[in-house]
Amino acid sequence: MLSQDTSAEEAHNSRKLGWMLAAGTCVTLVLMLAISEVAVRVRQQLKYGSAATLEEQFTVDPKIRLRVPVAGFSRGHVHVNSLGFRGDELSVRKAPGTLRVAFLGASTTWCAEVSSNEAVWAHLVAADLRRAFAPVQVDYVNAGVPGYTMESILNALKNRVAPLDPDVIVIYEASNNLTGEMRHLAVRQGIIPSEQFQDVSWPARYSLLWHLAEKNLKLLAAERTARSTAHLVIESDKLGAHYRQVLTDVVVEAKRHAKVVALATFSIQPRREQTPERKLQASSSALYYMPFLHPDTIIAAFERYNQVAREVARENGLLLIEGENDIPGDMRHFNDSVHFTDAGSEAMARRVSTALIASESVRAALPR
Repeated sequence: MLSQDTSAEEAHNSRKLGWMLAAGTCVTLVLMLAISEVAVRVRQQLKYGSAATLEEQFTVDPKIRLRVPVAGFSRGHVHVNSLGFRGDELSVRKAPGTLRVAFLGASTTWCAEVSSNEAVWAHLVAADLRRAFAPVQVDYVNAGVPGYTMESILNALKNRVAPLDPDVIVIYEASNNLTGEMRHLAVRQGIIPSEQFQDVSWPARYSLLWHLAEKNLKLLAAERTARSTAHLVIESDKLGAHYRQVLTDVVVEAKRHAKVVALATFSIQPRREQTPERKLQASSSALYYMPFLHPDTIIAAFERYNQVAREVARENGLLLIEGENDIPGDMRHFNDSVHFTDAGSEAMARRVSTALIASESVRAALPR
């Protein structure tokens, strides 16, 4: 009888020890994850000036059903003004004698990768214009938001930018529409399932650690796919048809509100003259979103979109800003396939400023 009681007690103690070990393991795992999360946030803060997650920086405007920056958000190198635009404070009503320039775009206009608001190319363009057109005052609206397509840009233009009465509107975006078109083609050709359209999972919106792990796994998979022979089949003559339509809608609307509308061709890091390995490296973030493409196809697709932009600019009498390849296709100027470093942002500002300052239509729009 004593041995049975002893065995029962030993079994109970063994189960208790097992539960304690399991609980201890769970606590240790949680602590390790928490420490790792803190570590990646510190690294993000040091590298980009902000460790904010997507949910902290942006919100959805319920009236226009559009994701917009949180008004007054300030973290590290990113500062959003009280009207909800990255950049300097400005009033809704322009001060007399002021030239107001609005920049329409997505993440390549928002410029999360540069070191400060003052390093964003839109800010640099405004500074160049102030020097060139002194004593005219120049302010600007950076309406770029990560993830925007031309459809989002049209919504933002109508509801957020037009009420600010811009004199000049500069449009710069191609990447998100191109990615969307490539994905639709990939779904139609059975290369990817439709559920792969979700870029960021729910945990990645709140955890930088999860976001980085998820992104790195996708990048590895994308590089493996890019090295294989099975890729998307593209009819180049049909590519960009929808982009042409929505871009035209944007420029027509822009011309209703501004004296001058400028359209800039889109710059990317991968270039035709690079070696195959260098193209693969330069295309890494593009392959993250379009793993079914070859780097040469990515280059050709962006060239086609730039051709469409040139045609739209000519058909609608816009100021066309050329020179997308004047920005060197290297890691000094690009953080990834399309986003600028500080040096790239400066080069982008130069090409835009040069075109605006030389334009007779811009000079005619100056307040007198």
